[in-house]
Amino acid sequence: MTGETTVRTAGRIHGRSAQRAAVRALLDELPARGGHLVVTGEPGLGRTTLLDWAARAYRSGPVLRLAPGPGATATSGEPLGTLRTVTSTAPLLVCVDDAHLWDARARATLAGPAQRLRPAGRTGLLLSVAGHRALDAEFARLPLVRLDPLTPPGAADLLDDLTDGTVAPAVRDLLVAEAEGNPALLHALLRRLSPAELRGHLPLSGPAADSTVLAEVAGAASAGDDEGAGDLLLTVAAAVRASHGPDADVGLVLDAVRRLRPASRPALLPDPLPGQLALTGGRLRFHSELVRRTVHAAAAPDRRRDAHRALADALEQGDGAGPLPVLLHRSWSGAGPAPAPRLADRLASAADDATVTAPYGLRATAYTRAAELTADAATRAARYTAAAEQALLAGRPERARPLLAAARDGAAPAAVRGRAELVRGLTELGDGPVGDAHQTLLLAASLLAPDAPAAAETAALAAADAAWAAGDLRTCLDALAPGPPGGGGPGPNGPAVHRDTTAPHPARTLAAVVREHRIGMRALLEGRLDRASAPLGQVVERGRTDDGPERLLRSAAAALLLGDVDAARRGGARALAAARQLGSDTLVPRALEYLAYAELRAGRHPQARAHAEEGLRTALRAGQRNTAAHHRAVLALAASIEEDPDAVARHVAAALATARRHGLAQVTTLAEWATARADLGRGRPHAAADRLGLLVLPGPGRGHFAVWRLAVPCFVEAAVLAGRHEDTREVLADFADWAAFGADPQAAAQLARCHALLAPPDRADALYRRALARHDEAGGDFERARTALLHGKWLRRRRRPGEARGLLGTALAGFDRCGAGVWAAQARGELRALGALSDAADTGTLTRLTPQQLRIARHVAEGATNREVALTLAVSTRTVDYHLRKVFAALGVRSRLELARLVEQAEQAEPVEKTGARP
Repeated sequence: MTGETTVRTAGRIHGRSAQRAAVRALLDELPARGGHLVVTGEPGLGRTTLLDWAARAYRSGPVLRLAPGPGATATSGEPLGTLRTVTSTAPLLVCVDDAHLWDARARATLAGPAQRLRPAGRTGLLLSVAGHRALDAEFARLPLVRLDPLTPPGAADLLDDLTDGTVAPAVRDLLVAEAEGNPALLHALLRRLSPAELRGHLPLSGPAADSTVLAEVAGAASAGDDEGAGDLLLTVAAAVRASHGPDADVGLVLDAVRRLRPASRPALLPDPLPGQLALTGGRLRFHSELVRRTVHAAAAPDRRRDAHRALADALEQGDGAGPLPVLLHRSWSGAGPAPAPRLADRLASAADDATVTAPYGLRATAYTRAAELTADAATRAARYTAAAEQALLAGRPERARPLLAAARDGAAPAAVRGRAELVRGLTELGDGPVGDAHQTLLLAASLLAPDAPAAAETAALAAADAAWAAGDLRTCLDALAPGPPGGGGPGPNGPAVHRDTTAPHPARTLAAVVREHRIGMRALLEGRLDRASAPLGQVVERGRTDDGPERLLRSAAAALLLGDVDAARRGGARALAAARQLGSDTLVPRALEYLAYAELRAGRHPQARAHAEEGLRTALRAGQRNTAAHHRAVLALAASIEEDPDAVARHVAAALATARRHGLAQVTTLAEWATARADLGRGRPHAAADRLGLLVLPGPGRGHFAVWRLAVPCFVEAAVLAGRHEDTREVLADFADWAAFGADPQAAAQLARCHALLAPPDRADALYRRALARHDEAGGDFERARTALLHGKWLRRRRRPGEARGLLGTALAGFDRCGAGVWAAQARGELRALGALSDAADTGTLTRLTPQQLRIARHVAEGATNREVALTLAVSTRTVDYHLRKVFAALGVRSRLELARLVEQAEQAEPVEKTGARP
């Protein structure tokens, strides 16, 4: 590789919005009070960049930059002496880079009360501390913000920003995988490649992230204090390569170190441990993955091979390690890159053995190593493809893409090339334009059909998933057509389609599930509802006894289609547990997606929000932007019933950004519905009817074919309030057919409510009562409370206050129970109009606060400042200020002291629902 490429500075900071919000909170509060914030992270993650950004963003006073001199340890007199030179009394921001390099007295000075450093004015200290070692005790009690590696999409965006998108796709995928989210490492990798290599015109001349480039980024962080510490660091680094996780058993490590140095035979770990390591529960790990990689890569080749050989010997004499770690260490202990067919076959066989307990990531490593040791091109391509499949299941699509590139070989059989295209299509389905994924998966199905019909059917089913996500009904039906390659349908985001090896006969079981799902899904989409129930019911029934996460996800999807919300929740929960147990970071966010949709369908918005929040975090970590967009749509729908319009707008904007880029019609429909429902709840029926009309009325802009009916009840209510009764007739007929099928437990009650809204006065009362009776059968606080609210309003306007009061009180209680603050405000307004609720009686209850407001109220009641609350909840101080004003207004209090008393009294008087109330 050459060093010919000059890398320009990125135009913006990528993937650090939460961290910048925490820093912004410090800056915003600095004029009123001083404070500290510690920024930590491994080398190369951008601690200095964040401090530079803070220094540029601060406008309320001077900025002082402090850093220890090169090659010297700073002393306590230096920060005090420098601060005394600042004569301005304006609020001062002090940015201290590499604060861990100062001596103990200096660290204590920097971590002490800000007013001691500079009594003349407010002082805020922003401290950068290395994350490759344990946090110094002086800084451990200070507010902390941690820089994590960028997500794969975030790293790809940074790479495009640095190169104007000129890097060849295969090279781009390799660099993102090798950088592992470290911005400085990505910069260093770019600098080492020539323009021809970046554009794919020349092959790379060696490993991208070798010892030189890793050491350049890690610096002195990887060095051991002495030879013994170096052996320990190397052994842990080698052991983790073949471990089930990011750590290694301390007994195994000590045994291997003894074998490395039999003369010394150390019996115990050194005290203290090398700063790069942490010991927890009998497991050793590095604080920094970058440092671990550097220690391993920078070791002398002979010493590195000796460490792997010692680990293999120790594992063979131990119990329960399994064959994969032993075989991997044996393979790494050999000299040179020469093929080793027998060892490669043993590795591949062990990785393919369903009886071997191993997570997907370790299987991917074994297949990759087997491919590296394989001479035959076709076999090597098959093993790289298998490695990519396992990497994808492990939630590492950025690893799967370079493996697929390595698997490209025109001499490989069609079945091998078809399997590679299947994995590639699945990767695109999780993070890419779904139209591209559809075509890739159709290609996979055609390649697999002659020799692997079951895999071809899986590929066709995945193609149907892509068409479902795109909202293309005709294309989805084509992919679901009977005969090879057939397929079957989606749940909220389509079912999982990866190979599953957790049952005694997984291929036969999965094939049966795929076939039944395909038949039922096609019948449902063709409107033959009577023919859909039996095959989909079989899929649900299999999920009651199955334990494979992918088959359980299909069971949950079929249950949702049939309206069996309890079965969907059960299947989703079991799939989540199974995916976690197998280490599948790809399937975890998918399982959470099914759970979130099931809770939404049941009207349990707080539970849906909890699943979606976790699902969003896991999807982003796994590089699944499409799945993340679905979770954001759920969060938008959950927030649309609360008094938090900013949250709705934020989630909708983020969901639509991905949906429009990747063609996700289902996400678009859900996000637009959330915006319209928020308008309806805030008394803006005309805006809601306009937006919902585009989604539900016939025409080219109608929403997703499987989702728009869910928004019909909102449209009917908005249209009636806006005086557009005629617009509702046609869609209400379609909704009646949907309710008759029984796939939505709330639909029958919602249909009766819609008819009541449109009925003449002599029929409306009975229809409202029928709707309430149907709600009692279906359950769900929110929809029942909406019907009770509308009925109560109708009765009040017809001068029947006694009946209205009871219904409105019931509605208020239901809205309070599910956190629907914006709708609860409507119910209170109606009760006040009846004289049934005075302003005095309406203060003092915490149940009317949104979950976010309740979190903030509790933190403030415990004595936290606005900035401390912002840091805890990872929001800006402006957001806290906004919500706190809403809290004061809603509860009728005028000070933080009054709020603290009210919170204490309310929580002593009766337990308040805690869902979402604590971070």
